[in-house]
Amino acid sequence: MLGIAAALDMISPEALALDSPYWNPKTETLDRERLHALQLAKLRRQCEWAAARSPWYRRLFADEGFDPARLHSADDLRRLKPLTRDEWMNSQFEHPPYGEIPTIGGAGAIRVHTTSGTTGRGPLRALDSRKDWAWIAEMWAYAIWGCGVRPADTAYIAFGYGSFIGFWGLHYAMEKVGVLNVPGGAQTTEARVRQIIDFDVNVVASTPTYALRLAQEAEALGIDLRGSSVSRVILSGEPAGSIPQTKALIEEQWGAKAFDTAGMTEIGTIMVFECEAQPGGTHIIEDHVLEEVINPDTLEPVPHGEAGERVVTSFGRGSIPLIRYRTGDLVCRVPASTCSCGRGFDIYEGGILGRVDDMKIIRGTNVYPRAIEAIVREFSEVDEFQTVITREGVRDEITLRVEMKTEWREDGWADISQTLHRRLALAHEGLNFRIERAGAGELPRFELKAKRTVDQRDAPIGAV
Repeated sequence: MLGIAAALDMISPEALALDSPYWNPKTETLDRERLHALQLAKLRRQCEWAAARSPWYRRLFADEGFDPARLHSADDLRRLKPLTRDEWMNSQFEHPPYGEIPTIGGAGAIRVHTTSGTTGRGPLRALDSRKDWAWIAEMWAYAIWGCGVRPADTAYIAFGYGSFIGFWGLHYAMEKVGVLNVPGGAQTTEARVRQIIDFDVNVVASTPTYALRLAQEAEALGIDLRGSSVSRVILSGEPAGSIPQTKALIEEQWGAKAFDTAGMTEIGTIMVFECEAQPGGTHIIEDHVLEEVINPDTLEPVPHGEAGERVVTSFGRGSIPLIRYRTGDLVCRVPASTCSCGRGFDIYEGGILGRVDDMKIIRGTNVYPRAIEAIVREFSEVDEFQTVITREGVRDEITLRVEMKTEWREDGWADISQTLHRRLALAHEGLNFRIERAGAGELPRFELKAKRTVDQRDAPIGAV
């Protein structure tokens, strides 16, 4: 085991060669022993910081008899119970507006952001300092450099630049790398498509859903994105970025390679990215986060190759020193050797597979929105879709509402509806999916995180 001083020395600044595939070659290529030593050094420092400055962690450590100075391995951290979103939310409600987890108040921060609000009682509020924002950009820099973005590129960020943290960090990372940035805030979809062409953009960043929406708009405008300069599409904000069928559709419509990333407001930035080798998953940025995968029921760790819930500890955000946070993300971790790129960072196979709480139970059958999308996206004639779950008497029903592209032949509906019905049943233990056709423009479109599943039941039958 390396000493702490030696571990910290490994992160000293280093000149970056443009032909290197790594943003930080020294740490991205560490062997596992050296990487674990670096993580332990950073973990101990972050826990000491939290104990000294965060009322929440000061009390938690005292209650659990936890002393950061006695951390001898990352396994020692499991003595602490994981933090949940509900606990964080309750802290905000009881100690408004930011709760007891932050180490600073509004006077010590330069920005506040919130979650996108797609789950839970309301948005979490996250404070960040100047130092935090430097780290947030650094994390994104791993991703954009790793997928081949370089200073000579021109990037378009199709993002609203609001209180949702979203692609803010990516914007600053592009500037850090030296990329010419075109911020796409306060624009209509048509205006964004035209700017992508007018500025001769070769890198576009958006959610997977909005990448498809931009492609739809381009087609309506008679603009051929496949013939544009765009060579890379950076995806984030939804699990759909790692669904092979959705990713293939984006790549086909754009004539470009699509790269998945994933992050969360709770840590302020991304924690995984897909490299140019595209191994079918995303590398964990392990020199900046400690990631555990646990059984969501027993809270015990699961082995490589088995799906479980992500628990994250971040090392770089001083304002909110998040330690053992239950993310609700469903992942399957595999060794770094799965990829040929040479990084020492482990991989989440298939990226973020979905949410632990995304699963719906329909008459005893488990249904995941990701699985439905994977099937629907194989049909290029489909423009948009929505899954609606209802209760009729004592029976749960599930309906797939499908909106077809305007140029699609009307007489083909019977064939496609029957095929969808059959494919969905085969993928879900014979469960009967009703298939309904929606009118043109009837289903909602999304710029940020799509929410295509509508559950109208009070509670699923058989829920405990």
